[in-house]
Parts: sequence; C-alpha cells; structure tokens
Amino acid sequence: MTSEQVLQYCLSGLTVGSVYAIVAIGFNIIYNATGIINFAQGEFLVIGAMTAISLCHHVPLAVAILAAVVVTAAVGFLIDFLFIKWIKEANVLRLIVMTIGISIVLREAVLHVWDEKVRALPFFSGNEVSSILIEIPSLLFLPGLSARISPQVLWVLGISAILVIGLTLFFKLTLTGRAMRACACNRDAARLSGINARRMVTYSFMLSAAIGAVAGCVISPITQTQYDMGAPLAIKGFTVAVLGGLGNSFAAVAAGILLGLLETFSIAILPTAYTDAVSIAILLMVLSLRPTGLFSREEVPR
Repeated sequence: MTSEQVLQYCLSGLTVGSVYAIVAIGFNIIYNATGIINFAQGEFLVIGAMTAISLCHHVPLAVAILAAVVVTAAVGFLIDFLFIKWIKEANVLRLIVMTIGISIVLREAVLHVWDEKVRALPFFSGNEVSSILIEIPSLLFLPGLSARISPQVLWVLGISAILVIGLTLFFKLTLTGRAMRACACNRDAARLSGINARRMVTYSFMLSAAIGAVAGCVISPITQTQYDMGAPLAIKGFTVAVLGGLGNSFAAVAAGILLGLLETFSIAILPTAYTDAVSIAILLMVLSLRPTGLFSREEVPR
C-alpha cells in the first residue's frame, strides 16, 4: 500500500466516520432524555433524504433540505406522541422491541411512498466526476502526499463539525438544552425544579430526527438513498454510540472516526462484503469486554 493510498483511505474513513458519528449523536440525544435505544434512528436519515429528493425538483436545493428537516422532525414528534408518550414504567427490552417495530413500520412506509428505486440528491457543489486535490508537503524525512476527494466529502466533514459544535453550544448555553441535560442527569430532580420532563422527551425525538435528516441529505449524493438503508446505518450508529459510551456525544465523534478508519482500511485486507462484519465484531467485543464504552469512565458501584 502506497503513501497516497493510505491518505486516500484516511480521508474516506473520516468521511464515513463522520456520518456514523452523526447517527450516534442522534442515539445519544434520545438515550440521554429517555433512556431509550432508538433503533428507528436510521430511518430518519432515509425519510429526510427521500423528502429532500422529492422536493428538490420543485424548489431550490437548500429549501428542499430545510423542508425535509422540518418534515422529519415532525415524524419524530409523531413517533413520540403516538408510541412513546403512553408508555408507563416500561422495561428496557420492551422499549427496544418497540423502536425496532417503529423502524420496520417507517421502512415499509418509505417503500410505499417512494418505492424501491435508488435515488440521490444532486451534489451540493461540483458533480460526480469533479474532485479536489489534497496535497501534504514533505516534512523532514516524510515524503509529500496527495489524494483526490469529492467536494461533497468536504460538505460532509464541514456539516458534521457544525452539528457537533452547534449541539455543544445548544446544550451548554440555551435554557432548553440545559433542561434536557438536567432530565438526563436526574429526571425526578428536574421535575422538582419545574422542568417539564415530558416536553423534553418530545424535543429530544424532534431534535434527533432533524439531525438524522441533515445526515441523510448530506450523504445522499455520495452513497445514494434507498428505502432499506436505514437499518444498516442504525447498526453502525449504535456501534459507535456503544464504542464511545452511550450518552457521550463527544466520544461518539472519536468513536465514529475510529470505526470509519477501521472499516476503510479493512477493505485493503478483506473483501468489501466483510465490511459490515467488522462493525459487528467490534460491537460484540466492546459489549463483552467494556460495555461502558472505550472512552467512558467505569461506573462506581452503589
């Protein structure tokens, strides 16, 4: 493997890992507010991308993406209102099974509305054949490196960074964000402080769905979009969330990049068909050896 190939793999891993990190952050937002592992998170990406694809033929691309985010957030609200809101003292297994069922319902709804055809948003800038040359000058004894990437990759990396920074500021500086963090720490104490915990759960589903829609739109020009791609993305996002430590969005970014790099470099050793097996193997190892995640502290026994 040449130095240029290594750089190319690193850029691809960063791109894929950024997408996984966004999905994992969606998992963490809902988990923090409700304790629920939402396996329908991958479907939010598909709904957002498909909605934007349908609208972009009639309105400018930016307007189509914004409308898709609003529509997907509304879907998140409906899921909470129709299913989650009425659950009282449900155990973890019941909630997981329910989100899996919701995922299946959403996938079938997407199939009914948009059929099984593969679709894609247009590139935000450039096209499928345009590329940008990335050059790293030689340093000391290290030779110079170069690689070509699609302009859409820069959009993926940039929007991922904006989302992470924006969410950090939202949770630290806004009243709603602080209220959601308070519910994550201790819901009973948050209620006693006058916080409407039920409303925070609704906000968490809407915010998670909106983030999923953004991720689906930004990756659609590269990966294309099909009705059944939500489940694999949800598994990757869940793997990253567990790898970083459930509820820790900062760690999800590092874990997403790590998983993206491992998957990308595995292609140089294993057939492409085994890429998903790498993620599953990592998930099983983390759950077996360190279920709290690689980047989280061990819980103190009570």
